[in-house]
Amino acid sequence: MRHLITVKDLSLEDVNAIFMLADSFYEQIDSRPIKKVPLLTGKTVALLFSEPSTRTRVSFELAAKRLSADTVTITQSTSSMKKGETLEDTARTLSQYGIDLLVIRHSKAGAPDIISSLGLFPVVNAGDGKRSHPTQALLDAYTIYREYGKIKGLKVAIIGDILHSRVARSNFEILRMFGCRIFVLGPTSMIPSYLPEDVVRLENIEQAIEECDLLYFLRIQFERFNEREVVDIDTYRRKYALTRERFEKIKKRDLRIMHPGPVNRGIEIDSEAVDSEFSLVFKQVKFGLYVRMGILAYLLSERSEEIEVPY
Repeated sequence: MRHLITVKDLSLEDVNAIFMLADSFYEQIDSRPIKKVPLLTGKTVALLFSEPSTRTRVSFELAAKRLSADTVTITQSTSSMKKGETLEDTARTLSQYGIDLLVIRHSKAGAPDIISSLGLFPVVNAGDGKRSHPTQALLDAYTIYREYGKIKGLKVAIIGDILHSRVARSNFEILRMFGCRIFVLGPTSMIPSYLPEDVVRLENIEQAIEECDLLYFLRIQFERFNEREVVDIDTYRRKYALTRERFEKIKKRDLRIMHPGPVNRGIEIDSEAVDSEFSLVFKQVKFGLYVRMGILAYLLSERSEEIEVPY
């Protein structure tokens, strides 16, 4: 694996290796007072983020630092891209500083491909437009594995704004790779035409609660709406939200709840559910750090004989 641009870059062997690394890092350092290992000493990871981010940016930065790599963070608003520098020239500039890997989040779908095509260093896509978010899909699958002890055969309902969600696209790919049965629910205007043939559309959220093992909620991505797209929040909550009343049914069935964040509390999920023992939302954040450590170690280990990865 040269780059991680979409889930399609991953073989099942790649995913298993990353999960094994995540397991190893979690078991080795999570309980340590000093949470660092010297695996990537002397390596430099650059983070190029042109969109706002908390979880993804911070977890990648921490992942690199816990592996003892140096990091440099570039934002579009404070870089020469604001002056008109092309993405390619930004990448070429960074290559002259000897960076070893670039993590990029960009509002333009395909931006990571532009940089990876230059062949300067490994590129990891941290989200590009509405297209792909492979590291979120990896950490979601890993969280499911840690919670259930398996992924294959589980029934997962993805609920909400699927049309604008790069997370949904990537999760379709990775969950199908592991043999999950996938269901979707949302307003007709938020259900895309690209759905795989084996994905089943549900009629209502009650059906999802009764038939599925796991409910994966998505945020309404108002920032990606065009000027003709509108949504009535009251109607949306009535039909698709995990309200306090519906949460009582979740508890009776012992279902688990996931969300990629940030959660708009009181819209797609009520706070009582987010903060409950049935919620995996904050476990996703925690496990995401170790999965991203695994990704960095796996990509850089393929390029350096100096690094010994603890498989």
